[in-house]
Amino acid sequence: MKIEPVSVDFSDEQKRYLEGFTTGLQISRVGKGLGGSAAGKGNAEPTGPDAPHIRAQDRTTAAGKKLVDQEKWKREEHPFDAYPRLCQQAAADARPSPADNFRWRYYGIFYVGPTQDSYMARLRIPNGIMKHWQLSGLADLSDELCGPFSHVTTRANLQVREIPPKNAVKLIEGIQDLGLCSRGSGADNIRNVTGTPTAGIDPQELLDTRPYAREWHYHILNDRSLYGLPRKFNVAFDGAGKIAVLEDTNDIAFQAVEVKDGFGVAPGVWFKLGIGGITGHKDFATDTGIVVKPEDATRVSDAIVRVFIDLGDRTNRLKARLKYVIDGMGMEKFLVLVEEKLGAPFTRIAADALLPRPAFDRTAHIGVHKQKQDGLNWIGVALPLGKMTTDQMRGLAKIAGDFGDGDIRLTVWQNLLISGVKDTNIALAFAAIEAIGLDVKTSEIRAGLIACTGRAGCKFGNADTKRTASNIAEWCDKRVELDTPINIHLTGCHHSCAQHYISDIGMIGARIAQDDSDDTLDGFHIFTGGGFGPQADVGQELYQNVKSEDAPRIVEKLLKAYLANRISPDETFLTFSRRHDAGALRKLAEEQIDETEASA
Repeated sequence: MKIEPVSVDFSDEQKRYLEGFTTGLQISRVGKGLGGSAAGKGNAEPTGPDAPHIRAQDRTTAAGKKLVDQEKWKREEHPFDAYPRLCQQAAADARPSPADNFRWRYYGIFYVGPTQDSYMARLRIPNGIMKHWQLSGLADLSDELCGPFSHVTTRANLQVREIPPKNAVKLIEGIQDLGLCSRGSGADNIRNVTGTPTAGIDPQELLDTRPYAREWHYHILNDRSLYGLPRKFNVAFDGAGKIAVLEDTNDIAFQAVEVKDGFGVAPGVWFKLGIGGITGHKDFATDTGIVVKPEDATRVSDAIVRVFIDLGDRTNRLKARLKYVIDGMGMEKFLVLVEEKLGAPFTRIAADALLPRPAFDRTAHIGVHKQKQDGLNWIGVALPLGKMTTDQMRGLAKIAGDFGDGDIRLTVWQNLLISGVKDTNIALAFAAIEAIGLDVKTSEIRAGLIACTGRAGCKFGNADTKRTASNIAEWCDKRVELDTPINIHLTGCHHSCAQHYISDIGMIGARIAQDDSDDTLDGFHIFTGGGFGPQADVGQELYQNVKSEDAPRIVEKLLKAYLANRISPDETFLTFSRRHDAGALRKLAEEQIDETEASA
């Protein structure tokens, strides 16, 4: 842009200010689509890595629709162009504006006010596997810069909390110094890449998912055009190991399968492709009937994401996920567009061309389990609702380095594995784990108990999920002796980070009105009969508006009703709960109350 000379009546300093001010206005107009070459109507086609997003936004406004605030914020200033301001805010210990709070999530930090006057940071750990010295280093960072603990998340990831604004940049850069990163772990980006936690060591796996998760991870990190999607996006790789990855809850689900000979496709191990999972919206990934060569997984993922960039809804955050693009046009039309991006047709195959997959072991993420390598084992450590203190983090790192192969393997079940432990070192490892206040054995209730951050640390949370989950465990462990695995998931809001719809007993936070008062209490709606994998289905609502203080007793009744009325000791809670409608289950639970009161 040519800047015209300004009046000689102004001083040189004033001239420079006015010229800079005019340039700034022009840049602002370009960013907002009001003029300039990047996005204005009738102007040159946008170029650069952000061009696909700008074009999608322009199509939206050209159709007379209004962009949501988040799309406007991206357009006005891309988060990756605003790092100097983040540094300035940190130097001033300043809290971010709503727009900057969104932008800073591109760096993996989330300001969680008003719940807490601090940031939370979420990492990126492809396939959930890190080195022992990285965990120890993160513990040191946490002691210096934030709360002295971390949480394992339901994406086999780590997050740290209670980060003062002044420490935000130091933490981001410190994480990178450890060979880890947090880039793109929040906002409208492709989230942490999950994979089989026992990849490479599992005796039943069909495929080691680590190289494919790693390739996709670095593909994302190094392509700016893959940031700023219409909404967040999840990808998972399941190698058919013993521990479920919950890949069918992801936008893209790669599931290792073995193709038989004689079906017109090279026999061997492929990925079966599922698309559109988002169980918080009551949908699992749809089996497309397509198989993908493992080495093509990144290319296929890239094509799917780029169709989503073009067509995702940028006017309504509640309808902006991939599922709604597919719902709006149908799966086959969507796949045609993906094939156009790929420049090649998909490989489709009949279901009977696939050999049965090995079954999950619902207890394989806790305790000791044999690896495919002779004489070696992985040990699943039970973490209390995913939490580790920094002392425990350093302790686990030392145990992994001294007795294992040095790897720390996180799971979607909010715990971790120490792999490569020799048979002769199992007892020593057990003792060391117990010495830091953790365990390798736990009750069936605690082993499958999952809770998101909840109201204590998330502005969306309607209830304190972790405290309620802890109360459920304390109450029920003393009163119910289960002999079969069970999953109890507590999530604080409709985002369903703890995936309440797919668990045996699922609970979603709700605000409960008090009589004769405008105040509300923490509470939950309760579901039963959800499942994943071969038993995938959304649970049925059983109770509404249960106060948090009453939730432990409700869960106790349901578990006792199951034990008293199951067909045989082999019947799981899932099968039992699906045999009954909500009314029948409530009646059976109430009968347990009567028995308890009668014996009191």
